[in-house]
Amino acid sequence: MKKIKLDIVGLSYSQTQSGAYALVLGEIGGNRRLPIIIGGFEAQAIAVEIEKMQPSRPLTHDLFKSFADNFDIKIQEILIYNLIDGIFFAKLICSNGGKAVELDSRTSDAVALAVRFGSPIYTYDFIMDAAGIIIESNDFAFLENIENIPPKENTLQKEETTSEKSNQAASPYANLNDEQLEATLSKAIEAEQYETAAKIRDEIERRKS
Repeated sequence: MKKIKLDIVGLSYSQTQSGAYALVLGEIGGNRRLPIIIGGFEAQAIAVEIEKMQPSRPLTHDLFKSFADNFDIKIQEILIYNLIDGIFFAKLICSNGGKAVELDSRTSDAVALAVRFGSPIYTYDFIMDAAGIIIESNDFAFLENIENIPPKENTLQKEETTSEKSNQAASPYANLNDEQLEATLSKAIEAEQYETAAKIRDEIERRKS
């Protein structure tokens, strides 16, 4: 079966389902997007690494990475290999320099590890055909009407996400100046409030654009 290489192109917070996020994977060299609804902890784990935040203590996925590094275990790739009844199935292809071993994993955990190991993410063409969304440009306008996404991660329900513009308008940090934002960001990271830190970082990045 033909494998499609993916990259992370979006991670959007749900306004109507507490703790739910839409992880959006994009086809490299193509215009298809694969949205997957994941939990808050897994979304936080992905965002912390993407934003290069430094937790005061290692998160679970960071501990796994340290463990693997100390025993010279590498994750060669992540493969989202099946889609059954709206649930994605993924596996880690691991190696210690000898034989490769496949480990079953939730897709969200697999992606959280992929960003730490720098491992490529793949899926099969039939999954992109069944669950992918075709977009006509590189912007994220398609996230505004994502309620028709059928697949989900584990038992989370289908969810509608809001546009980046709506998130900015509702930002509780819009009235803070740049210095206050940086100070608040540092306090949030120190207190391990990574969801809050991610929102503050979004506000900082919005002002730079």
